[in-house]
Amino acid sequence: MSGDGTEDAFAFDANRFKDAMSRFATGVSIVTGIDDGEPVGFTCQSFLSLSLDPPYVAVAPARTSTSWPRIARTGSFCVNVLGESQEELCRGFAVSGGPKFDGVAWHPAPGTGSPVIEGSLAWVDCRVELVHDAGDHELILGRVLDLGVGEGTPLLFFRSRFATVSHDEPTDGG
Repeated sequence: MSGDGTEDAFAFDANRFKDAMSRFATGVSIVTGIDDGEPVGFTCQSFLSLSLDPPYVAVAPARTSTSWPRIARTGSFCVNVLGESQEELCRGFAVSGGPKFDGVAWHPAPGTGSPVIEGSLAWVDCRVELVHDAGDHELILGRVLDLGVGEGTPLLFFRSRFATVSHDEPTDGG
């Protein structure tokens, strides 16, 4: 929008938008919760640290998600940050429906009971503070209740593909 409240002339091209946004490398996470005693989860690329004081994170599930409404009912969720060895797990949680937790080792987060997936680089257990309409997604603000860290290298997503971090040794004087 321009300063006078009218929309700027811009021919929006969804494919061009996706291509431009794919140039921003992101980490990959699985957002989990418990619904009616059963673990529920989905792959989420839209996750960010938002505030230190108070501690907030945000996630943005698609409106088409069948898992998020089940998690949202509980008012809490856990974000599991994935490592490079968890690509297959990530792909499994990216599909709609099915027994996503079959064979997945996890334990309940101390505060909410949401699943903490074993081997994750970090986990952040949250209470839902705010749900905001964000077009074809919802923007969820989560108050951090507890967290933990693991070891490893992150699983990344860049230009519509999985990627990993290259750890080149620094050169002298560099």
